[in-house]
Amino acid sequence: MTRLQALGFHAAAILLGFAVAAMACAPVFAAAALPESVVMVPKKSGLFTTELETTIYQPDGAGPFPIAVINHGKAGGDPRFQGRYRPLGAVRFFLARGYAVVVPMRQGFSRSTGSYIGGGCNVESNGREQAGDVAAVLDYVTAQPWADKSRIVVAGQSHGGWTTLAFGTLSYPGVKGLVDFAGGLRQEQCVGWQQGLIGAAGSYGKETSVPSLWFYGDNDSYFPPFAWKGMHESYTAAGGKARLIAFGVFGGDSHSMFGAADGARIWQPEVAKFLREIGLPDEPRAEFARYEAEPPMPPSGYAAIDAVERVPDQSEASLNAYRVFLGKASPRAFAASAQGGWGSAWGGEDPRGRAMESCARKATAGGCQLYAVDGNVVWKATP
Repeated sequence: MTRLQALGFHAAAILLGFAVAAMACAPVFAAAALPESVVMVPKKSGLFTTELETTIYQPDGAGPFPIAVINHGKAGGDPRFQGRYRPLGAVRFFLARGYAVVVPMRQGFSRSTGSYIGGGCNVESNGREQAGDVAAVLDYVTAQPWADKSRIVVAGQSHGGWTTLAFGTLSYPGVKGLVDFAGGLRQEQCVGWQQGLIGAAGSYGKETSVPSLWFYGDNDSYFPPFAWKGMHESYTAAGGKARLIAFGVFGGDSHSMFGAADGARIWQPEVAKFLREIGLPDEPRAEFARYEAEPPMPPSGYAAIDAVERVPDQSEASLNAYRVFLGKASPRAFAASAQGGWGSAWGGEDPRGRAMESCARKATAGGCQLYAVDGNVVWKATP
């Protein structure tokens, strides 16, 4: 064998070793990539046209698909610096049930043109202005051949939940129901702003005919229980149909329940029930099963999530990486090998698979498996 042949053989062996390690560390489940596209939807107003950045997740096939709209909240600071909203857990929930999912960025947010219309301390007017942008996006969507304009559900979180309640007053054709996740708008600079929310909710309820489902928790850092209970009472007293899911304490802040991985166990069964009640698809469909989110992994009992001394790879790099992992929000995953090697990932698509792939690149002897997922240690020690 020549020296060149020997080098080639050695390189091939190394590549084969990496491939074997990667296969040994391959995740058991990996959800399909999301069918995501971004369009700029025009909204005409007099002589001016605003463009609304809109993300569309359309399942494979010609449709027509029922439509799920998900409205974003409002972060602190300039809305233009707010990133494009991608509520991936909810997107997968609806895609798996055969919906096309539409996520509009309202005027002045992210890459949408125009300016955010705040309405000063008039929170009722604020919601109505935001709802107009949602209607403009739905006008575009319902004109597409793949859209079932007779079957629409509209949902939103925080400021997006408030926008959703305001949108209900428009009696938009084909909308069957509304879902509000911790909806409202905190305006601490305005005197009596919570009472403003309560009064405005009554105005929305008086003008809304479709049913709604509301989610609020006791330790919401934006809206205390007296505010959201008052909003619900005002809305229903005015004639609005709203079922309230008061789910109590959730993590460090119940305002984040909708976007948290652990929150799925609270909202998904209730939303599925609501969809069934309003005559929309509520069960996952076999042909769209690939879009389903990864099933939650229960704790193995091996260790507490913050027990750094139990991480299989006790190298300094691994332990430092695990401490960083502990500071990240779900979805997150940490993989490790008892023979040495680790990998971590959080946010975005498939953090479990990405953590495993990272571990496979570092592990010299294979044996990678998931150590922790979200808030649970899932490692199972081999005898």
